[in-house]
Amino acid sequence: MTIIEILGRIDSLKRNTYTQIDKIAWLSDLDGKVKSMVIDTHEGGEDIPFTGYTAQTPLGTSLLVPAPYDDIYLRWLEAQINYHNGETQQYNEAITMFNNAWTRFENWYNRTHMPIGHSIKYF
Repeated sequence: MTIIEILGRIDSLKRNTYTQIDKIAWLSDLDGKVKSMVIDTHEGGEDIPFTGYTAQTPLGTSLLVPAPYDDIYLRWLEAQINYHNGETQQYNEAITMFNNAWTRFENWYNRTHMPIGHSIKYF
C-alpha cells in the first residue's frame, strides 16, 4: 500500500479535519515502530531502508507492511484521529483493532523471517 492509497481510504471512511501532513507524520511514526521493533530484529533488516516520511516524501511511496497485513495503517490512522478528537471510547475501540492488526503482522513476520540470534559459544 502506498501513502496516497491509505490517505484516500481513511478520508473516505472517517470524517476528519486533519491535514495530509498530520496523517503522513502519523504513518511515519508507525513505520518507524515497525522498522525498529519488528524488521530490525530480524536478519536482513538493515537492507530495508527507512528514514521517515515528510511532506516532501512522494505520495506513491510504499509503506513497510505488506498486504494482507496493511490494514494496520487504517486502524492506526483511525485511532490517531479519535485520540486527537478526544473521542475516548472510539479511540479505545480503534486502538484495540490496531493492536490485533499489529499482532497478526508481527506473528507473520516472526514466522517468515529469521530473527537475529547470538551465537552460542561452548567452552
